[in-house]
Amino acid sequence: MRKTTAIDSGNTLRFQKVSDQSLPELACKSIINILKETKIDKKEIDGLIVSSCSTEQYLGSIISEMININPKISTKIENLCNSGTSAIFLAHSLISSGICNAVIVTGIEKQNSPGNKLLWDITRGIYDLPIHWASLFAKTHFRYYNTSEEDLALVSEKNHKNANENPNALFYNKKFSFLDIMNSKKIVDPLKILDCCYPCEGASSILLVSEKFAKKSENPIWIKGISQNNQGASFANISSDLRSVTTTKTASKEAFNQANLKPSDIDIAELHDAFTILEIMAYEDIGFVEKGKGSKFIEQDSIHINTRGGLLGCGHPIGATGIAQTNEIILQLQEKTYNGRQRKNCSRGLVHNMAAAGTSSTIIILEK
Repeated sequence: MRKTTAIDSGNTLRFQKVSDQSLPELACKSIINILKETKIDKKEIDGLIVSSCSTEQYLGSIISEMININPKISTKIENLCNSGTSAIFLAHSLISSGICNAVIVTGIEKQNSPGNKLLWDITRGIYDLPIHWASLFAKTHFRYYNTSEEDLALVSEKNHKNANENPNALFYNKKFSFLDIMNSKKIVDPLKILDCCYPCEGASSILLVSEKFAKKSENPIWIKGISQNNQGASFANISSDLRSVTTTKTASKEAFNQANLKPSDIDIAELHDAFTILEIMAYEDIGFVEKGKGSKFIEQDSIHINTRGGLLGCGHPIGATGIAQTNEIILQLQEKTYNGRQRKNCSRGLVHNMAAAGTSSTIIILEK
């Protein structure tokens, strides 16, 4: 199997509540910024994968035509909130198998995406919004491990503070204090509105290349481990023990085995914080800290967590999220971030992206 790399040509547009741009227009703007930066000739790009929960048809081929490329493969992939890293997984597989040498992955979403609704899972009954299962995770963690609403507020405060260093974040220049978060409207006990991410729209793209093409990059970032785990689609399949997200634990173990690394080797991580409780659970399920001690890990300084602001501070355009997370790790490892959010001495990073109450999770481990 060949190595793959995401080179120094990722691009994320600023996330917005709404815009007047179509999905292809959003994608093209992000991709054009990549084409301006990379040393790979666009005639050499032989794959385009679109990540989106949109029902629009033939997006891969439409976008290929708009940016004037003729790849071997152009297709769209959808896996709810886990779509972006699923698309990266597919691109990695195409390159590792030798089918492709250079694949653009672009994630796009509009604010009214059908991926925001969970109407297909009858096991949820009338409680069909994501916050309902997040509330069950939070209540379980509170009961078993004495986690508190104050702990959740610390996660939100940290990530919104980080978003103030990221001009692409939806909540850039919008400050929320600990008291603002604690006093925000309660939606489903114990979760408040500032414990929740905001569905929005945006685009993020990345170029993955083979080892041969990586020689054209000044500072390639290598995929050392990548794994995804799925446990069906229904909440009933994962609700027997709400203390952990099984898919995250399984995907993490496999990715670390591939990379021949352990959680303590990670310097920086992007964790899927669609709700504050999910970040705390991810600390534990990935292995950064023992089960039940996640709330004690929030204010640690051994691993940089969600430096772009996470989903809480950046917003959550579903198909773009996993790619934007990956772009942040790449920029941090290449020391190319701006506005004071650059973290020093980072050589290994991790991306954690999941969907639908944790019925699927992806872990990607990246290294300089």
